[in-house]
Amino acid sequence: MVSSPLITASEAISSVGRAIFLDARAGPGAAEGYETEHLQGAFSVDLESELSALVDPAAGGRHPLPALEAWLSRLGRWGVRPSRQVIVYDDAGGGLAAARAWWMLRAMGHERVAVVDGGWGALQELNAPTEAGVTRPSCVGSYPRKVDRWPAVDAELVEIVRSDPNWILIDARAPERYVGATEPLDPVAGHIPGARNLYWQSQLDDRGLFHAVDALRARFSELLGDVSPEHVVCYCGSGVTACHVLLAMEVSGLPGAQLYVGSWSEWCRQERALAVNRLD
Repeated sequence: MVSSPLITASEAISSVGRAIFLDARAGPGAAEGYETEHLQGAFSVDLESELSALVDPAAGGRHPLPALEAWLSRLGRWGVRPSRQVIVYDDAGGGLAAARAWWMLRAMGHERVAVVDGGWGALQELNAPTEAGVTRPSCVGSYPRKVDRWPAVDAELVEIVRSDPNWILIDARAPERYVGATEPLDPVAGHIPGARNLYWQSQLDDRGLFHAVDALRARFSELLGDVSPEHVVCYCGSGVTACHVLLAMEVSGLPGAQLYVGSWSEWCRQERALAVNRLD
């Protein structure tokens, strides 16, 4: 069993044939990239249709969570059971969308799930065994229900905690989006008042690997101060890259932070308070 939520490419390769692998590459060309070449035995997991659902962005954001039963059924089709190790990778340092898949599995109570540090690039560097085409899953029935709802917070709770000194709200988007200098995806620029900015990509080095655990822990210690991880809420544009911050916190030994799935894409469409900071 992998004991950490983050594993090396070498550790992942040694688990080929024993663990369930999910290829969570997202964005334009992801599906074609998977069919051209993917880790041997890996199933493709689609951000838009499997890690998200289609609803009104004002009532869930651009990437709302799918129905609980749909996700449990999907896990069953991949053969996921509580005893099986699941390993997830993408080609964006975990942000699109391996960390999202990791969080969704953990949200179901599945403990045996890890993200490949460095993802697809790191696997290729080590000449991991790959194949083309589509890996067909064999259904084993829905994943056993352990929860009755997604353990994510909503805009109402964020409205309460954003000005509470006992809580910290983290915005995982790029600094220029946080301050409102630009907004390429949503109709309004800015951030939730009271939020602090921690760009998810700043947790990675130039090779797309997570910084050392000690460095990550020191950074979170400075950010959180005396606030416990359970009183931390993370958001981003649509609840995807915020999961990368949650993953880094868990890697740092700081589990328990919460996800605001609707994130900025929902918040900015609900006529709630907005903040804009000037770039220095």
